[in-house]
Amino acid sequence: MGAKITYAVTAAVLVVYFVLVGSRGVMLIQSGTLLTVTFGVAVLILPVIGIWFLWKNTQFVQRANRLAAELDAEGGLPVDELKRTPAGRIDRDSADEVFAQRKAETEDAPDDWRSWFRLAIAYHDARDTPRARKAMQHAIALHDGKPVRA
Repeated sequence: MGAKITYAVTAAVLVVYFVLVGSRGVMLIQSGTLLTVTFGVAVLILPVIGIWFLWKNTQFVQRANRLAAELDAEGGLPVDELKRTPAGRIDRDSADEVFAQRKAETEDAPDDWRSWFRLAIAYHDARDTPRARKAMQHAIALHDGKPVRA
């Protein structure tokens, strides 16, 4: 629940920031000189890119959460079997062991979104966020019946 609140607060702050930046861009355009209009248009591009990025990330999180809820209802969420340091961080060797299991599971069932979901969690636990995101995107595409890029 804390992560959802943090995400919502961050998204709200970004939206306020985008509105403020956008208003400055409009003010620059209204000034009417070639230089200020050029800067104004450039400044307006930033909030557009930011809103698009925020929207795509929000969609990704919602889809991943939908898959997690479905997998939980089936009783298929992976059990947390990772060893932890005294500070509570995941032990790297333990994460690597679980990752090897999840990778083998995914290689045995490459068309099963459930195995890709569990692989994404293993990547995340192994602190490989880019691959975790790609594996989750693959799981979402398989679940939704969309074409999957190799």
